[in-house]
Amino acid sequence: MRNQTYPERTVGRLMQPPLAVFRPTTTVAEATEQIRRLAQKTIITYAFVTDEQDKLLGVVVMRDMLLAQREQRLDEIMLPDPFYLTPDMSLTQAMRAVLVRHYPVYPVCEKSGQLIGLVRGQMLFEAQAVELSAQPGEMVGVETEERLTTPWSRSLRFRHPWLQVNLFCGLLAALVVGLFEHTIDRIIALAVFLPVLIGQAANTGVQALAVCLRGITLGDLRTGKERLLLVKEALLGTFNGALTGVTGGVAMFIFATMVKSPRCADAQSCGVPCHHHQLLFQWRGRRNGSVGNEKLGADPAMASSIVVTTFTDVGCLLVFLGLAAVLI
Repeated sequence: MRNQTYPERTVGRLMQPPLAVFRPTTTVAEATEQIRRLAQKTIITYAFVTDEQDKLLGVVVMRDMLLAQREQRLDEIMLPDPFYLTPDMSLTQAMRAVLVRHYPVYPVCEKSGQLIGLVRGQMLFEAQAVELSAQPGEMVGVETEERLTTPWSRSLRFRHPWLQVNLFCGLLAALVVGLFEHTIDRIIALAVFLPVLIGQAANTGVQALAVCLRGITLGDLRTGKERLLLVKEALLGTFNGALTGVTGGVAMFIFATMVKSPRCADAQSCGVPCHHHQLLFQWRGRRNGSVGNEKLGADPAMASSIVVTTFTDVGCLLVFLGLAAVLI
């Protein structure tokens, strides 16, 4: 079939052959007779009117055919210049285009307007639902094609490379900790709060990543609006960092009092600036994991959380431990 020649996740892959196609001079009686025969084999929703070059001129709704006179021509009752999809559209682009056009059937035309097929709205929404359901898995390196019934050997090929990438990224964070071994030896409380810092940084980055990916999917992130988004995330990072930093500082102070660590008071001042600086790494990670990947033609969701987590972990550990080293 022709639609197999189109890339995956495009409208062309879902396209069916066009049915109930007529010329403008066809009468309502003639079209009704042909549609009656076609309806015995498949569901006919619209009649499509094309010229001699198969260029789509209009769409006829069954209701209008029912109310029209039998001798009327289709070009008298058709809806001219109808909306249509193109076969090279991605499912995401198609969903944006039909967001306010909930039709049961969409004609598919070449960019020149030549009618080549049709896509049923149900198939389009089902395909997009499957793609959206796969997005959380893509964020952690699970391929879209993997299902519960996928053989374990194939699942291993899908998942293991990303686990190796994740391990390498984790080793980078461990390397940063190793560089400040002397500082940690002097203030043991730093080691106690490192897991808290890493978890908080990763969660903050993934929160922003999820909103960014949702914006890309729904078309909310427009070209040239990246600076406004950066300003918004900067404000969020500042306030979130200040509030969580104060809470963390109080927790570190209580811990220092309990264990009577004489120098932990210096370390507690690291909390606020670390959370503030994590915004920069979270934004760079998100640019590499989502917006940047989209510009390069890659799937923005694929293992984005791994990239974001690496930037936030490494960046915050550098700021946290570096500032602690300076203060002591």
